Amino acid sequence: MSGPVAELPGCIPTAERVVATVVEQEQVARDTYRLRLRCPSIARQIRPGQFFMVRDPHGDDPLLGRPFALLDVAASEGGEIDSVDFGYVVVGKLTTLMSRCQPGDTFEVWGPLGNGFPKPTGGHLMLVAGGIGQTPFLAVGREALGRHVYGDPQRVLVEKPDRVTLCYGVKSEDLVSFVDDFEQAGIDVRLTTDDGSKGRYGFVTELLKEAIASGSDRPDEVFCCGPEPMMARVGETCVEHDIPCWLSLESPMACGFGACFSCVVRLRDDESETGWDYKRSCVEGPVFRADSLIL
Repeated sequence: MSGPVAELPGCIPTAERVVATVVEQEQVARDTYRLRLRCPSIARQIRPGQFFMVRDPHGDDPLLGRPFALLDVAASEGGEIDSVDFGYVVVGKLTTLMSRCQPGDTFEVWGPLGNGFPKPTGGHLMLVAGGIGQTPFLAVGREALGRHVYGDPQRVLVEKPDRVTLCYGVKSEDLVSFVDDFEQAGIDVRLTTDDGSKGRYGFVTELLKEAIASGSDRPDEVFCCGPEPMMARVGETCVEHDIPCWLSLESPMACGFGACFSCVVRLRDDESETGWDYKRSCVEGPVFRADSLIL
């Protein structure tokens, strides 16, 4: 099954539904994997912060697809971009099935979906991630530092940040993943663990507050992804200190293209009687300005 899905409400005009082939899979931490799927049309179009829906085409349990953020794109032996990488943690039926897949297996994929991250501005871009929330930021960092150009047509950054920092927090050392990839891309990685088993003991939000307080390390812009309570605190901190901040939500989604309204969030709306309105994470998001969200 393949073809355009642009006729569906909320879809990006060039989004496609394809059968993608597993190229390779790697376990990178406890219950955490990187999966590469060959889907050339999606890989060439997708931009940092966008996502795609993945479904097992061979059965109906689970029936619905699941959203996964782009980790990065990959090229064939001939140098042509033809695959997408994404990271996932085994938590349910589909991710359990994924963890057992082998090269040559297939999945149904539709995308690219969502609005992605804006072009970064300012000299110091700080990425704040918790749990598996670091996965959208490898492509963000590589683009910001001029390591790769994404999208079709290609999205070129006129002004690039001087430096990119990833503040990354997880529960324990055995859940740390993709750090080497970030460092190889030239991104400064600062790590915290809840139990102190690797990096610094404590919460990742403390790293952001310290950077702001330091003056010279203050970020000019913050992108954030992870558990909602953590993102809410990051957003509040940035709003308090007048730092532009964008949050990438991990809302549960059923369709991915705006038809089911299962992923709605509340955004401030001065024209509404309530002062807020619902927006769909899969269409108007998943990336929203922190000062517009009500979490």
